[in-house]
Amino acid sequence: MRVTVNDIREMKQKGEKITMVTSYDYSTAKIVDRVGIPLILVGDSLGMVVLGYESTIPVTMDVMLHHTKAVVRGTERALVVGDMPFMTYHVSVEDAMRNAARFIQEAGAQAVKLEGGVVVAEKVRRIVQCGIPVMGHIGLTPQSINVLGGHKAQGKTPEAAVRILEDARALEEAGAFAVVLETIPAQLASLITERVSIPTIGIGAGPGCDGQVQVINDLLGSFTDFVPRHAKQYAKLADIVSTALTEYQNEVKAGTFPTRKHSSSMDESLLAELAAK
Repeated sequence: MRVTVNDIREMKQKGEKITMVTSYDYSTAKIVDRVGIPLILVGDSLGMVVLGYESTIPVTMDVMLHHTKAVVRGTERALVVGDMPFMTYHVSVEDAMRNAARFIQEAGAQAVKLEGGVVVAEKVRRIVQCGIPVMGHIGLTPQSINVLGGHKAQGKTPEAAVRILEDARALEEAGAFAVVLETIPAQLASLITERVSIPTIGIGAGPGCDGQVQVINDLLGSFTDFVPRHAKQYAKLADIVSTALTEYQNEVKAGTFPTRKHSSSMDESLLAELAAK
């Protein structure tokens, strides 16, 4: 039975910390689901860690639906959140509703995520009214890096901090079931967590949030272009994979792989008959 948005809300009420990671494919999602992590985000971060773009901006709706379908097929329990990509909800409420519905209807996700606070609150409200759960995302919003001037911490001045708090309240009032707080001061994140009734999911926002989200490629050490300050590498898969591939290549060149164990065989009489022909 899948985790629901009500289950996530209850975790905050009980003081139970919430874990969330990104996944972009069937195999990874299946492992995450088996571990019991309740929230999976199919993030547009796949633009960088899977597709090799410099930012999330080139990621399209079709790409997101493609990967979300794969993740949904790999899960049975986790609540899968589809990340709405750049310019799929910015132009109009109608666009936002239509594209959010595609994540649910076509990809099988159980919720969607939008970046922004006050400016997208009405769109969030309308999407929720259609029966689609929405997760908010404020602070550092990667789709706005050209305006923000890069991946910089947000909310470090009193005025900026007030705006982020207002964003959180606007999303809460619009009906969002949770909100991601990205790269903001830990003290501000703790204050927002105390002031809103919906769960806060931090990334680079300190330990005071109701939960944490990490890009799985950062967490596992499989993405080597850079390691964000907020990430902790619990494994170094890039090194493990490199070692395995080197061993494979050496054995192929040496003729020690494959062996009979890795091969199939045929009846010797059939082989003799085939050779005779």
